Amino acid sequence: MPSPVPTRRSLSRQLVLPVVGLVLAAVLANVVCSAWLAARRSAAAAERLAAQVAAALVASRVPPTAAVLDTLDRLTGCRFLTLDPGSGRPSGGTLSRDDARAFTVADRTTGRVLLPSGPYRLGTVSTEGRPETLVVLAPIRSLPVATLEAVAPTLAVAAATLLVLVPLGLSATRGLAARIAGIEEHVARLAAGAFGPGPVAAAPGPTDDGGDEIDRLTGGVNRLAGALAGARQSLVAGERQRLLGQLAAGFAHELRNAITGSRLAIDLHRRRCPGTDTSLAVAVRQLDIVEEEVRGLLALGRPGEAAEVRLAVDPLLAEVRDLTQARCEHAGVHLTCAAPSGFTIHGRREPLRAALVNLALNAIDAAGPGGWVRLGAAAVDGGISLAVEDSGAGPPAELAATLHEPFVTGKPEGVGLGLAVASAVAGEHGGRLAWEHTAGRTRFAILVPAARVVPASVPLPSGSMP
Repeated sequence: MPSPVPTRRSLSRQLVLPVVGLVLAAVLANVVCSAWLAARRSAAAAERLAAQVAAALVASRVPPTAAVLDTLDRLTGCRFLTLDPGSGRPSGGTLSRDDARAFTVADRTTGRVLLPSGPYRLGTVSTEGRPETLVVLAPIRSLPVATLEAVAPTLAVAAATLLVLVPLGLSATRGLAARIAGIEEHVARLAAGAFGPGPVAAAPGPTDDGGDEIDRLTGGVNRLAGALAGARQSLVAGERQRLLGQLAAGFAHELRNAITGSRLAIDLHRRRCPGTDTSLAVAVRQLDIVEEEVRGLLALGRPGEAAEVRLAVDPLLAEVRDLTQARCEHAGVHLTCAAPSGFTIHGRREPLRAALVNLALNAIDAAGPGGWVRLGAAAVDGGISLAVEDSGAGPPAELAATLHEPFVTGKPEGVGLGLAVASAVAGEHGGRLAWEHTAGRTRFAILVPAARVVPASVPLPSGSMP
């Protein structure tokens, strides 16, 4: 049985409805309080009016005739009733007949009565020289009318507030909800493994802190995505490097056995047949190159095995020149080695030599017949660049971003391990492999950081690399 789909709650409703509810609750509380106060004030006002009218009649000594009572009724709004002293029944006044009958049986102990025409507050006047008792009835305003008059301003303000608050609240929360929904979608893509940038950019706000909380949250999620993408790339690269190292070590072992057997066979033939032509020396030199490439594969497969030594750069470049000279002569490429630099570094001889040989062989292939290749070293930002330049056209533009990765090559017959070997060796020495193509020349360089350079061997900087 499929699980029920959870109901999605709207952020706008969650933010706006509580605010509207609070406003309505406040209005209701205000209405109740105002109604209670209006009732109290209306009763107190009627009581004061009845007492004032009664006191005025006593002080004026005006006989309460029917004409006088009618005039006072119109002037004060009070009703008047004369009571017979013997029976206590109404004998005159301005009350209607129904109100007079209701007054006879009404409970007057509280100082107020409820007649058909409404509630009244009582005031009694004892007239001198007359047996009747005059009762003053001051009308108490009805609770609905008093309440409505008291709360009308509050209700008007509340209605106007809600008319403005609800649309503005919905508009503001929709914008916030849309931004949060963008972050939600981005996080969902991160959970699915898509570590690209999110659809909502963190726009800088007017303050120095870089925007509001959602902007900072968006920026944090984008930074998290970048970190996850980098971590995945590093993980994939590390796994690829590990598998490549295992593969390279296996190939290198087999190739080393074959090279050793070939070299022994050539040496045995040269001892048996002295005076053989120099072609065997060329074959031995080619085997040296192949063996150097095998050392590069071994450096890729088992990094850090070779011991670090104080390594003079000039003899190292001379060894690379000697190993690749025969290949240059065969390809019709002019090979030069820069003037002595006097640099000394701490490094591993065989991996560095293998990496430079790979770079030189790539340069020879790129330069082609009639081209040139130059080996050299230069000081760069306190470090050393071991560079190989050639007159070739450089790698294809579409391979520029992945050029250092294994099995990436622009040559139809290439394997794509030479630059991977050089990049791995550069990284093993704390540096990197850099390249550029400018002014008709291509330059690859292993950048050795300043920490590995013997200080006394560093002259003033004479060049720069990207």
